[in-house]
Amino acid sequence: MLNLFIALVSCVAIAMTACSPATEYDIIIRNGAIYDGSGGDPMIGDVAIKGDTLAAIGPLENAIARLEIDAEGLAVAPGFINMLSWANESLIEDGRSQGDIRQGVTLEVFGEGWSMGPLNEKMKAAETEQQGDIKFDIEWTTLAEYLDYLTARGISPNVASFVGATTVRIHEIGYEDRPPTPEELERMRGLVARAMEDGALGVGSSLIYAPAFYARTDELIELARVAAGYDGMYISHIRNEGNQLLEAVDELITIAREAGIRAEIYHLKAAGQANWSKLETVFEKVEVARADGLSISADIYTYVAGATGLDAAMPPWVQEGGYDAWAERLKNPATRRRLQREMSTPTNDWDNLYLAAGSADKVLLVGFKNEALKPLTGKTLAEVAAMRGKSPEETAMDLVIEDGSRVGTVYFIMAEENIRKKIAQPWVSLGSDAGSIAPEGVFLKSNPHPRAYGNFARLLGKYVREEKVISLSEAIRKITSLPATHLKIERRGMLKMGHFADVVVFDPETIQDHATFDQPHQYATGVHHVFVNGVQVLKDSEHTGATPGQVVRGPGWKP
Repeated sequence: MLNLFIALVSCVAIAMTACSPATEYDIIIRNGAIYDGSGGDPMIGDVAIKGDTLAAIGPLENAIARLEIDAEGLAVAPGFINMLSWANESLIEDGRSQGDIRQGVTLEVFGEGWSMGPLNEKMKAAETEQQGDIKFDIEWTTLAEYLDYLTARGISPNVASFVGATTVRIHEIGYEDRPPTPEELERMRGLVARAMEDGALGVGSSLIYAPAFYARTDELIELARVAAGYDGMYISHIRNEGNQLLEAVDELITIAREAGIRAEIYHLKAAGQANWSKLETVFEKVEVARADGLSISADIYTYVAGATGLDAAMPPWVQEGGYDAWAERLKNPATRRRLQREMSTPTNDWDNLYLAAGSADKVLLVGFKNEALKPLTGKTLAEVAAMRGKSPEETAMDLVIEDGSRVGTVYFIMAEENIRKKIAQPWVSLGSDAGSIAPEGVFLKSNPHPRAYGNFARLLGKYVREEKVISLSEAIRKITSLPATHLKIERRGMLKMGHFADVVVFDPETIQDHATFDQPHQYATGVHHVFVNGVQVLKDSEHTGATPGQVVRGPGWKP
């Protein structure tokens, strides 16, 4: 009798299970290798999305969705985080963010020294005057207003930003080479506080460039202390990446210690062959600081060349006062003679990327504002100098005058072996240091660094699959949970129930960068699907046109 009762109960349970309604979701990604971003081993399973949220992860046999994607043989990972993005203008031109979305990037982080706010009227006028191929009206004043402006226009990725130490300095001091008065410094601190309450991630500096170069360590500590009060980060293009690399790292660590703040080195590098061996000592310094309880990290791009402007080939003194004053000085014969000597003489006083490259044929000219100079795009400084019958130093001066800008420039300054060593460090994430562009329209008027199209795909293809520098799980951690943790961003950076549904589905066996320095306008391949806040922006490797990107705000945000 008891056995009969048990059998009846079992039959009822089976019947109830069979009749129970299937759980419904908006999207289910099935059968993929799920890399949750922690760095652990993947599991084969399903990921369900409801609205903008990850609703379930695991075997989901008894579930249905309006959209189901078969990811068998593919990796399913959190959306990638670009720790150093210059998409702040390219997203105004084209909100689709094609170059990065096609690599799986779902969050663009701005603010390397310069941020799009706070601005005053003089700064707005200057920025409008200096615009290159991308033209736009400046319809905002604060950093928060700019970020809201972007999302109101419609953008595919999420966006976040540091407030620029350079920006607040220009706001109060302009381009003068002097320390701030106590009153100016207090106003600068107030600007940082306002930005932090508006959601900035921290303070960013870029210390090789004028006028940021004029800021002393104590000034930076004061700004960093304000950010620390809102649990923000200090992040820096350090004062020197070449002859004074170790001293510049010491300065960043000092700022972190004195301000009580997390700190990160932008695009960590040892510039110039004479300095390549210093990288190991940098690692040691960071490890000692971390062992002492400081939170020090870095980000990199996966190339041996950096991209900036011809201002990085000239000493800061000649640039005091901004572009107009700089260009006027370059017309003075005595100044030109002095400048030619200083550009070609090794020094520890400033970071000379022209000398770090080793020769003018390793300096590539890639971005001009003046239409008449655009035919020179893609030529080396040595080639243009030979065409004009002048020295490379004189040619650089002339180009700055003629172009009305600092001239976009690529410098070949790093060692390939050092790229591998940096990737292997557990505290190193990735930043493209570039816009997110497309091989069409206004973007074709200049040659970007190939990192604009390939930085993340290059990590996963060349350095993970081909060279096996690190595992795929560790690589995914470096571009998801690692930066999210450093930035203290909530509900992003991992595939975890309740997190925002930023998801990338890619093929680890085929993901590859294709952009080169000669032909940079080429998309990476191997990413099949991308979701941002639960909305599909890439489907079968083609952009859907969707623009669900939102502002991601820092821990100090006060709504």
